[in-house]
Amino acid sequence: MKTALLQITSSDDPAENLDMVRAMMAEAANQGARFILTPEVTNCVSTSTTRQREVLQHEEDDNTLAGLQVQAKSLGVWLLIGSLAIKTHDADGRFANRSFMIGPKGQIVARYDKIHMFDVQVSESETFRESKNYRPGDQAVIAETDFGKVGLTVCYDIRFPHLYAALAQAGAQILTVPAAFSPVTGAAHWESLLRARAIENGCWVLAPAQTGEHPKTRGKTRYTYGHSMVVAPWGEVVIDAGIDPGIHFFDLDDSSVTEARRRVPSLTHARSFDGP
Repeated sequence: MKTALLQITSSDDPAENLDMVRAMMAEAANQGARFILTPEVTNCVSTSTTRQREVLQHEEDDNTLAGLQVQAKSLGVWLLIGSLAIKTHDADGRFANRSFMIGPKGQIVARYDKIHMFDVQVSESETFRESKNYRPGDQAVIAETDFGKVGLTVCYDIRFPHLYAALAQAGAQILTVPAAFSPVTGAAHWESLLRARAIENGCWVLAPAQTGEHPKTRGKTRYTYGHSMVVAPWGEVVIDAGIDPGIHFFDLDDSSVTEARRRVPSLTHARSFDGP
């Protein structure tokens, strides 16, 4: 199945980002894509809590979600919205970082809230405290599609292999890792982590990413690593998108999963153990 990863540079204006993604989806579908994937925080990249509170919406009111559902239905495509920053009704006011699988009739097939929060200091000048504004999810999710079972994850989740093992052991053949990766950790670890998760689980790993310098109306400037990537179940890098925004196509072949797992059936060899 022809599949398209969208590598984008979202601003902190959700309406502007929606127009950009809808146009890219139409182009991808016109070139034959039947499954399209967008990166993490497709709707808004911002370092300003004030700006986020101004422009973010609850899921039931979110214009980006509704607009992309309409577009998926109009084009008749499967769509992974890598994630949207969404307001919640939590007492502490924190947002959710929520991934959506949208079916070709525009329906929400699955939703997943990012479990692992990016609370790190990657350099003297670059510190992230995702949990300050976002609350973590607590449920692993597989989306049932007509082309296979898709395990949903987001960005920093990639550093926690037990999540991917659980998804693969529950039947996932495809693992999605939409991201807005830091340039520092991206250069050091991005490809290695994605290849490891593919090899360990005999799964396709599809990782659409934000890239470059993100336009803003307030707050600090945010930069992301880019290099949207597709890794085949045997560990080969099928796509490395570099740093420019664009659409990247490949053919998703489920026989590759069967062959990789036949050659090294490690999922069936996992054993429980005590200690340490």
